[in-house]
Amino acid sequence: MKKIKYIGLSLVLAMGFVSCEDWLEVNDNPNTPTQDVASLESRLPWIEHHYGYAAGAAGFRAGFINGTITSRKGVSTLATNLHNYMPYWDASNGISTTPYQHWFVGAACNLEDLIKKAEEEGAYHYIGVAHVIRAMGFMLMTDWYGECPYTEALGAYLTPKYDTGQAIFEGCLADLDLALPYFDMTQEPNATPLKSGDSWNDGDVAKWKALVYGLKARWLNNLSKKSTLYKPAEILSAIEKGPKDYSTSTIVNHVNDPGDTGTDALAGDPLKTSFLFDCAAWSDHIRMTKYYTDLFEYPQTDGSIVYDPRREKMLPMNEHYKNGKSYFMVTAGVDIINSDILNNSGPAQQTYNASTKSYSVSTAGREGDTIYVTLKGVCCKQGGAADESFYQGADGTILSTGTFYTLPESPTHLMTSYEMDFIKAEVLFRQGDKGGALTAYKNAIKGHLDFMNTKLKSYGTNNNPGKNPISQAAIDEFLASGCIAQAVNELTMAEIMKQKFIAMSFSQQNWNDMRRFNFSAGNVGDFGVVYPDFDRPKSIRATAASQKFPGATKVDNSYWWRRMAHCSHEVNFNAKNLKESNSKATDNDIWSVSVWWDVAE
Repeated sequence: MKKIKYIGLSLVLAMGFVSCEDWLEVNDNPNTPTQDVASLESRLPWIEHHYGYAAGAAGFRAGFINGTITSRKGVSTLATNLHNYMPYWDASNGISTTPYQHWFVGAACNLEDLIKKAEEEGAYHYIGVAHVIRAMGFMLMTDWYGECPYTEALGAYLTPKYDTGQAIFEGCLADLDLALPYFDMTQEPNATPLKSGDSWNDGDVAKWKALVYGLKARWLNNLSKKSTLYKPAEILSAIEKGPKDYSTSTIVNHVNDPGDTGTDALAGDPLKTSFLFDCAAWSDHIRMTKYYTDLFEYPQTDGSIVYDPRREKMLPMNEHYKNGKSYFMVTAGVDIINSDILNNSGPAQQTYNASTKSYSVSTAGREGDTIYVTLKGVCCKQGGAADESFYQGADGTILSTGTFYTLPESPTHLMTSYEMDFIKAEVLFRQGDKGGALTAYKNAIKGHLDFMNTKLKSYGTNNNPGKNPISQAAIDEFLASGCIAQAVNELTMAEIMKQKFIAMSFSQQNWNDMRRFNFSAGNVGDFGVVYPDFDRPKSIRATAASQKFPGATKVDNSYWWRRMAHCSHEVNFNAKNLKESNSKATDNDIWSVSVWWDVAE
């Protein structure tokens, strides 16, 4: 992939010249983009950016698979493959391209030169970071594709061979071990400080070490189907060294900046906005599903409903009027599992009339689709204001508040203490320590609420109710209520994973977890159905059901979406190695073939 290497470097340099972001500046001559041009402090933030975009794009697209989102009708853009095929599980190669491009072209191709430059300077912390990000990127690729180029991926090979998923997995763990000693080294006197180029952890090596152990815990826990490789003690040990709270977690803080006029050369998006905004909320295409919105509702025996206090932050709302007064309505979820709405012109696009202050749908028979609120936000580059990133009408009516994770200024939670607690709860539950599992489970839920409120409080006074903090009284009431497990006999694996699914919304890990438990098949261990009410879309296209996901029932492995097929770059330019990597690599049903850790042993 040597050609990709220099294309990627050229993109990195070109983007550096148009950006006003301090992290993303390159001051060398743009007419001579060689591997020696970019300094450490200018190269690293671009590597971090492109890995982040790859992970954000993967998490967003996984949302179509794990039942979080769907698309409205009438999408006709460059993303047609994504919006007109994924909701129907009609998989095509085009839907898997973006994570691949941003990882290989934007990030991975610069790692070797970053390490070389850091070695010359004695900037050891940069070497550690390079190994961590290398591990993160290739783990994303093997979770995504199963097999892919790895040992030959970043060298001079035009057609690199593929490695097995297990080889990549083990290599990524080895990279984490390789990284750790570098964070303990004292850099040479004139070496570039990590703080000068680190847009994730601001040069804090303790947070990088916590990230390493958090990744170990996450990845080792993904081996839960491998009886000889799943080692609870190692997972728990890694958790103890992982992030403990907000201050030791790895969080990317994005901003909606009027000066953010540059664009990502690969995606054309702003440089400082959140990756999930760029992928999921740039336009009005996306809607939440009923499967997802139901997670925030707790029906009571008297017919009433108690709501999760995160509901108005995690789900979009829009503004309505009654008797001259405004109020906000939380979106309804599109029932793609039990209804055939996708094959009946829905959910249809709605319009807002500022004169009548009302919403309408012009598609006959779809008038009721005004209950589905778009995720759309508006960043400064699109004409929005820094403090008004919500989507609004001509009269200022808020047409969507957005969601906690998808506004331009939303944070990216790369590794958190609450994820560690959820993993701990799962591991202890498997071991039979239900009391310890309950404590970890409750700590995880509280942790996620606290993380959300830390960010929500930082927004200050805002006329977007989706960005107001959650009251402490509401948090305390929820944590003490029957909505969550309060006793050992109330705790189930399904409840642990439900709360983790909410907290990890829009992450690739949610799809990983669903695969580990065979979605809603209920045939893993004695846990029962871990994702109740989940199923394939009712509107799954006939050819997709018969050719790509041919399993007849939920307990058939091939009933479910288990991996991505490789994108056209590999199909067109590395076909021989692709075909040799897996006997089904180019077959229609590759999408339902398990990646290596998803095969029970």
